[in-house]
Amino acid sequence: MSLRTRLLVALGAVAFVALLVADVATYSALRSFLIGRVDQQLQTTHESIELALEAPRGGGSPLGGPPGGGTTPIGSASDQPDQDGCAAQGTAAVLFQRLAQGTFVELRSSTGTVTAEQSYCERGGTELQPRLPNVIKGFTTAANPGGEPTVYFDTGSVQKGGSSFRVGASAISGGDILVIALPLSDVDGTLGRLLEIELAVTGGALALSSLIGWWLVRLGLRPLAAIERTAATVAQGELGHRVPGESPKTEVGRLAAVLNLMLGRIEGAFAARDATLADLRQSQGTLRRFVSDASQELRTPLAAVSAYAELFERGADQRPEDLGRVMTGIRSETARMGQLVDDLLLLARMDEGRPLERAQVELVALAAEAVDAAATVGPDWPVHLSAAEPVEVVGDRARLRQVLDNLLSNVRAHTPPGTAATVRIEAIDDRAVCQVSDDGPGISPDTAERIFERFYRTDSSRTRSSGGSGLGLSIVAAIVAAHDGTVSAAPREGGGTVFTVTLPRGGGPAASG
Repeated sequence: MSLRTRLLVALGAVAFVALLVADVATYSALRSFLIGRVDQQLQTTHESIELALEAPRGGGSPLGGPPGGGTTPIGSASDQPDQDGCAAQGTAAVLFQRLAQGTFVELRSSTGTVTAEQSYCERGGTELQPRLPNVIKGFTTAANPGGEPTVYFDTGSVQKGGSSFRVGASAISGGDILVIALPLSDVDGTLGRLLEIELAVTGGALALSSLIGWWLVRLGLRPLAAIERTAATVAQGELGHRVPGESPKTEVGRLAAVLNLMLGRIEGAFAARDATLADLRQSQGTLRRFVSDASQELRTPLAAVSAYAELFERGADQRPEDLGRVMTGIRSETARMGQLVDDLLLLARMDEGRPLERAQVELVALAAEAVDAAATVGPDWPVHLSAAEPVEVVGDRARLRQVLDNLLSNVRAHTPPGTAATVRIEAIDDRAVCQVSDDGPGISPDTAERIFERFYRTDSSRTRSSGGSGLGLSIVAAIVAAHDGTVSAAPREGGGTVFTVTLPRGGGPAASG
């Protein structure tokens, strides 16, 4: 069963119960009111009859008895028919004939013997009598405060299909019991009509409430339909969709807000997954290229060592001039392989995020040492230092010196002799900036974006025999990143290239990947 159907059934059940309670309460209240009026009529009739029974008749005898104060024996008078053909029996016949049409009266002695009676006659002369018990019990003064003990009860008719009666029995003076009954045909008719009206009104109200409830449920479930459509759209892979109608004031609005929060996190998780997969694919490609380039870099010195060893086996050890050349070549290629292995090991440590030494480093003094060393190693490439004031950072002195050495070595490797270089150290806000610029041929913007990739070479001059391994600038980028800094390369205005290293003056994290 759908939620809409369950809500409609629940609303219908609540409306039915409410209408049923209202109908029962109305029916019970009206019946109690009508029965109360009948009881008042019975009480009034009882008082009238009791006064008539106690009053002297004719010469002063009660009920028309003889003079002298005696009473006429009950049952001594002849029966006299009333205007509808029903007879009143006993000495009270004339009195009973004065009662309202439809009133049944019976007078019983203390032993229960009926001494006078008038039957209830319907129109047309049909005589009806209430079904009375032989012994009437339950008399109490609560039913008639300030009067005789009285009991009221409902009973049926002796005749089949007759009207029901409301009976009031009172214990009067002398021990007699006066029984008065009134038909409840008018009351039953009124209550029957009320029942028909209640059934019609209840049915119409249920139908109308069902129609209005269906419309309200449909209107109330419209946000859920929007959530359903959004969920279907998201299930098809469109994670950017969101549920409309966010509101902290309604349950559906809060549900929409929670779902949107969940969808945002799911979208973020998928984006992170896609980014991770992309990084993984890129890392796998980089690793494959790295392994391929490293193998290629190692193949040349290994081939050279193998060739020198073959020359040695062919008798170079017997010729002093060949032996010296072989040993020199082996030492040169071995040193080259050792340098390459050291560079690869340094990059691996940087990638693992191993901590660096942390100490105060004065960059101007460090740059002066690097410039002096570069001038000694490559006197054909003049280098100048420019600094206005000391600049301190927190980092690894040896690695920061390696950054400057590699940048100056890059100038000597890729510019012709006579190219001048300048090392500029300055502090800008909370950052230390180190620039190494030259007036050489320069680089293109495309090359500047990839120049820090491992084993990347810009042109044919950067061969494995003369251009190095292609790891120098990669090491620079790794060391700077480990100090929470940045490095970039760009063409310089007027020709040449400028490398810019930016470091935090307070020092970066202990290590970064």
